[in-house]
Amino acid sequence: MHQGLNRVTLIGRLAGDPETRRAPSGVVVATFVLTVPRSWTGPEGQPQSAIDSFNVVAWGELAERCDQTLSGGGQAYVEGRLQVRGWTDSEGRQHQQTEIVAAQVLSLDTPA
Repeated sequence: MHQGLNRVTLIGRLAGDPETRRAPSGVVVATFVLTVPRSWTGPEGQPQSAIDSFNVVAWGELAERCDQTLSGGGQAYVEGRLQVRGWTDSEGRQHQQTEIVAAQVLSLDTPA
C-alpha cells in the first residue's frame, strides 16, 4: 500500500485572537490565522520579503487550550496537517479553503 505524508510545522504570529465556538456535535472548535514572514534575495540581489497567512483550526481540548493561552500578536508553534474543505453557498457557488488542522499548538510567548 502506498504511504503518504501530510505534515505541516509553522512558527508565526497570530493575526488576531482565536475564535472559539461549539460545532453542532458539541465539540469546541478554535480558529485563527497564523502569519509567517519569509524573505529571499531578488534576481538583482535586492532583499525581498512577504508574509504568508494560514488558517488554522483546532478541535476539542486543544481548541480550549488555544482559547486560554493564545492572543492576537502572540507568537505560536503549530504542527498539524493540511486539509482542503469544500462547500456550496446558498447561491450554488462552489468554494474551497485550505486550512491546517492542528495536532499541537504551543504559545511561544514568555509569561510576564
